[in-house]
Amino acid sequence: MADLLRPHGPWLGQACFRRDSWRQANLRLVSLVLTGLLLSACAEPPAGGNSTQVSRNAPAAPPGAAPGSCWATHTTPAVIETVTVQVMTRPARTAPDGRVIAPARFRRETRQEIVRPRRESWFETPCPVDMTPQLVGSLQRALAVRGLYTGEITGQLDSATRASVRKFQKQDGFDNDQLSLLSARKLGLVAVET
Repeated sequence: MADLLRPHGPWLGQACFRRDSWRQANLRLVSLVLTGLLLSACAEPPAGGNSTQVSRNAPAAPPGAAPGSCWATHTTPAVIETVTVQVMTRPARTAPDGRVIAPARFRRETRQEIVRPRRESWFETPCPVDMTPQLVGSLQRALAVRGLYTGEITGQLDSATRASVRKFQKQDGFDNDQLSLLSARKLGLVAVET
């Protein structure tokens, strides 16, 4: 009877202990490997080695721009139209007397057509060194007078100011939140060249 009550194989407590220690060992190994990977990612590349540098090769101004002028690009997205047409797959069959024996068969075909392609254009902007807190404050006041800016005059080019610049420029068909030099002149912020 005592043999029937005694568990066969390892004692239950020993099995749990072995399983838990195995899990802990695996967790330690995984955390050690991850720590090594993270630390190797933080290391400086060797001098003269094959280090990859990411850079933008886009020009800072369009060809022929005046030296010292500042420019930005504006992307107008493509306009795509979905067109659905009926294409005849089999013409109608008619009898010699003009009666329709079998009607024509059609299938519906849907395709997308580019109405206006994507376009990137350059526009002149006030240079970053000219965008002082005083100029941005004047910009905010000029937009507030026109009812386009309702925030406080902070002198900082924040998201509310950029949204107001977009509203002002959108009136002329230019949907961009970066202040163009033309808009700055219209607002009286920059002298008009003669």
